[in-house]
Amino acid sequence: MEDFSELIKNRRSMRKFTDEELTQEQVVTLLKAALMSPTSKRSNSWQFIAVDNKEQLQQLAHCKEHAASFLGDVALAIVVTADPLASDVWIEDASIASIMIQLQAEDLGLGSCWIQVRERHTAAGMPSDEFVRGVLDIPLQLQVLSIIAIGHKGMERKPFDEEHLQWEKIHINKFGGE
Repeated sequence: MEDFSELIKNRRSMRKFTDEELTQEQVVTLLKAALMSPTSKRSNSWQFIAVDNKEQLQQLAHCKEHAASFLGDVALAIVVTADPLASDVWIEDASIASIMIQLQAEDLGLGSCWIQVRERHTAAGMPSDEFVRGVLDIPLQLQVLSIIAIGHKGMERKPFDEEHLQWEKIHINKFGGE
């Protein structure tokens, strides 16, 4: 494991992947990270669908009008869902799980990209969550938040440049405080 500060600097969205498959150990490690992510009142409202079937990945690549086509090229997609009846903060719980998966992927030397599904639409205008639900036969009570695309990095990305930190967005003790 690398230093956490280095991990968050190096984690960049990856949209190009190699053809190399993930090992079973890597997949299990990623899913463990998802299952260990914190939830409100330990409700564990989330559920995850790990997709490595190439035909399904090709279908999921059409879940949004833009920015999901690379899903057809990934080794693994983890669909992050949650049950609103289990927690009123299911969106936050599923969001935390999504980033935990991404940080674990980076720690394994893998690339990842968050594909937003909630509140998005396909090119034909269908809600993206409805589309994903149909492809993967997801029960109606579960809401689809995101798909985390994961695979071996197909390109190099420079670490986040700290020169671009927006310190003006930090406020001390009150908004606009000095």
